[in-house]
Amino acid sequence: MLPIPIDAEGRFAGYASIFGVPDDGGDIVMPGAFSRSLVERGRVRMLFQHDPKEPIGLWEELREDGFGLFARGRLLAGVPRADALRRLIETRALDGLSIGFRTVRATRDGRGGPRRLWQVELWEISIVTFPMMAGARIAAGAGQGAHQKAQRALSAALSVFANQ
Repeated sequence: MLPIPIDAEGRFAGYASIFGVPDDGGDIVMPGAFSRSLVERGRVRMLFQHDPKEPIGLWEELREDGFGLFARGRLLAGVPRADALRRLIETRALDGLSIGFRTVRATRDGRGGPRRLWQVELWEISIVTFPMMAGARIAAGAGQGAHQKAQRALSAALSVFANQ
């Protein structure tokens, strides 16, 4: 059995975006796309299903690495939706992450090709049922080391091919 991806205090981690992989909308987030926003924006909200009326916790760590946008956060105890989400994450019934952003700089590969996002203003990261990016997931042990990172990368890559 896989370890539970959330601890007793409601802390969890995963990748909110994966670099170089097209999402279901045809966007490809490029390495460095979040760097300016992470410095300038300040607090990035944690929401449920991108609903601004559903704040559920706090992001305690957001950073880019060679794989994507790593996110470590904590659901707030006593918030009814957050308490329900904790149980759903514990049982692996819900594990999607999704970014809410404004495009600052993007290019398109030819007519109708994928849009490459070079710079975005990150507004929020949501826990979602259906992420636009298949590999954007809450994962047990996320951010813990090279071996786990390699396993997540392989899992994310395989999930892209499984959805084609």
